[in-house]
Amino acid sequence: MEDCIFCKIINKEIKTDLVYENENVIAFNDINPKAPIHVLIIPKKHIETVLDLNTEDKEIIADIYKAIKEIAKKLNIDEQGFRLITNCKEYGGQEVMHLHIHLLAGKKFGENII
Repeated sequence: MEDCIFCKIINKEIKTDLVYENENVIAFNDINPKAPIHVLIIPKKHIETVLDLNTEDKEIIADIYKAIKEIAKKLNIDEQGFRLITNCKEYGGQEVMHLHIHLLAGKKFGENII
């Protein structure tokens, strides 16, 4: 998608504070953090929502969770824990129509939804 801000980040058209990158996944610090640590993890393939994933995307899904594990270790949050959030479509709070996972950490989260 040419107008997708995340695709522009993937294509290096927009600079970002890169945290992780491999063949299928890129992760960077959110520019509007909701926690002391707020990383966005996205597939390089443009997939609009979690509902658009299909069986051909299983390697991408595996790489996303591999990235989460590596990022947690890199940021030293693997012992204390973190929260993962995936929003889906307008009513789910998804603002950018490119699948992404929010990794939030650096504080203890209660039961309230962010």
